[in-house]
Amino acid sequence: MDFVAVDVETANDDVGSICQIGLAGYKKGALVREWVSLVDPEEEFSPVNIRIHGLSPAAVAGAPALPELAETLRAWLGGRVVVCHTKFDQRALDRAFEKYGLAKLDCRWLDSCQAARQAWAGCSPNGYGLAAVCGLIGHEFKHHDALEDAKAAGAVILAAGQKTGFTLAAWFKADGDLAPRHSGG
Repeated sequence: MDFVAVDVETANDDVGSICQIGLAGYKKGALVREWVSLVDPEEEFSPVNIRIHGLSPAAVAGAPALPELAETLRAWLGGRVVVCHTKFDQRALDRAFEKYGLAKLDCRWLDSCQAARQAWAGCSPNGYGLAAVCGLIGHEFKHHDALEDAKAAGAVILAAGQKTGFTLAAWFKADGDLAPRHSGG
């Protein structure tokens, strides 16, 4: 179970308006490193998004824009299995890299929400959102903080693997929806 879990927060309804990125690196199923950065989305902030995550233009003032973080992201994610809860974070990173004319990240994406659907069919009455699934597995976290959400997605994939007996390779074989196509570009 070697992978990196990722989560992003966005400034507005454009998924590419990333204002925070969190990464959690796992080796043999254990959290071994983490990284978080505020990001200047170089876009307006929506009051709705500010209410969700608490980040504002003042919070990201002086933070790097995504192109300044691209090599760090490639170092963390390149050639690796990358876990996110729903495909939102994958779409956000793809859109942000496209916005700046950067080549997409070269990694294999694994959706912890889809893994949760396979592991806990009975979870559906409460939904498969990150907070609901983490409540089911007993993982406490501060929702809508990119690093906390990344670690939560990692906890979900580990718990789902424990419940089903699936390894990362088995998740990729189990359901094409768990693992969208290789996104290198």
